[in-house]
Amino acid sequence: MTHFNHGPIQQIPTDNETVFAFQIHGHIDDDASEALAKFMNNVFDEHPKVNMLLEMTKFTGSDWDSMLDGDVIKSRFRSLQHVARYAVVGAPDRAAKMIGLMDKVIPVEARAFDTDEITQAWDFVGAQPIVA
Repeated sequence: MTHFNHGPIQQIPTDNETVFAFQIHGHIDDDASEALAKFMNNVFDEHPKVNMLLEMTKFTGSDWDSMLDGDVIKSRFRSLQHVARYAVVGAPDRAAKMIGLMDKVIPVEARAFDTDEITQAWDFVGAQPIVA
């Protein structure tokens, strides 16, 4: 599988082939959302279960209409079947609260971590980043 690198979203290589981690810098537009959704749909085709980590400490926002893209909607529904654990590091307060709430109602174990808890987030998803 290819390494994902699309504008503000950069894949972080991990030491576990079923853990997919991404660092987000800046604003996520429709193209970046759609590209990540297509990438994850391909991942879901290849792996019955994966863990995900999003590092959002430099995230500045996203286009609201990006959630209406067909590939984005498809990947979000598929993630309910294919993602076992989902960690978000440095999410804005609103998003962190939503992740905590969603953890109680969806079949994905989801947790938000503060920026200084990045080590715990990596432990939660069962991988470590590979530093080049």
